[in-house]
Amino acid sequence: MNKRINIEEIEPAAYKAMLGLEQYIATIKVSKTHKELIKIRASQINGCAFCIDMHTKDARKHGETEQRIYLLNAWKETDLFNEEEKVVLALTEEVTLIAQGGLSDETYQKAKALFDEQYIAQLIMVMVAINGWNRISVATQKQVA
Repeated sequence: MNKRINIEEIEPAAYKAMLGLEQYIATIKVSKTHKELIKIRASQINGCAFCIDMHTKDARKHGETEQRIYLLNAWKETDLFNEEEKVVLALTEEVTLIAQGGLSDETYQKAKALFDEQYIAQLIMVMVAINGWNRISVATQKQVA
């Protein structure tokens, strides 16, 4: 792959703004498990190798199992994920694939049955952040170290 721009160097204010969103995400009540499932699944959908590599490593550090990581892209086919995690993953897919219809009423209602509005808002912000990072990394061809 050809070397592309480094946004952190060329547009440090923009990069700092993205880091500000990450600092916010570090303070919210969304569980580490939910955060990492969101980050890995969105990165899989977006084809972001850099982020998949980073977040699978982070998930392992937080106690995630290899089996669940391997089966994450087929989460609907397994009982390894609990009901909350399945709703989080459905939200992640629908928010990430927004051009395919966006967040459905059905999925939103399932989320409302399990989480309060603040938690749902925070989940969405985690999804917004990782989708932004995925787009930066894919567009700039950021390489796995």
